[in-house]
Amino acid sequence: MAPLRSARRQQGNRTHRAAMLLIAIVAGIGVLPGVAVAAPAGGQQLNAADMTLLNGVRLAGLWEMPAGQMAAEKGQSAKVREIGAGIANEHQKLDQLVVDAANKLGATIPSEPTAEQKGWLAEMQKASGARFDQIFVTRLRVAHGKIFPVIGAVRASTRDATVRKLCDDANGFVMHHMQMLESTGLVRWPELPPAALPAPGSDGLLAAAAANTGPQVGVSSTVVWLVFLAALGTGGIATYRMLRRN
Repeated sequence: MAPLRSARRQQGNRTHRAAMLLIAIVAGIGVLPGVAVAAPAGGQQLNAADMTLLNGVRLAGLWEMPAGQMAAEKGQSAKVREIGAGIANEHQKLDQLVVDAANKLGATIPSEPTAEQKGWLAEMQKASGARFDQIFVTRLRVAHGKIFPVIGAVRASTRDATVRKLCDDANGFVMHHMQMLESTGLVRWPELPPAALPAPGSDGLLAAAAANTGPQVGVSSTVVWLVFLAALGTGGIATYRMLRRN
């Protein structure tokens, strides 16, 4: 009876090895580029472009809400006072949308303006009359012009539905704000910064948002696939031989 027990143990070991090999092959598929299973809804990791959008929209609200309130109180022209109140009110709504999106995604976003944005608010606080109106319109129009293409780039390529929805909402608000600021007749068009378009192959925000692939692996996916197929073929043959012996 001893040889029989030994034979069964050997057969069990072979079967176990075959099963482990199959598991290893299947597990290897999961790490290959282009074949990973999509993460469940809500479990997708945000990339740099998505986070840039969340941070940018949040920071815009943190300084443009007080800027609008300031304009509503001390703007020289009735037009600037009206627009200031409108922008402050709409940014309050947009700020709530970005906070809700960040909470849903588990993302951490800023809680106060940047040092540069605080400097703009201090500049506006010190100004008065026509000078205040000009600074208010100039600062906010330039700021809206910078975030506007970022929204479009992220909207065109993000994989996350929550980020897409935020882009849609933010796009409407920002477009409306630019139109309101332009209606004052105070926008100095020749002084607006030119469009910052990325050069081919650059690592700029727009290029990253267009690619939306995250960190790049320094090995061609074609090479990885060839290695994988070779390993799969070798493993399949070995598995077949083990099972055939059993």
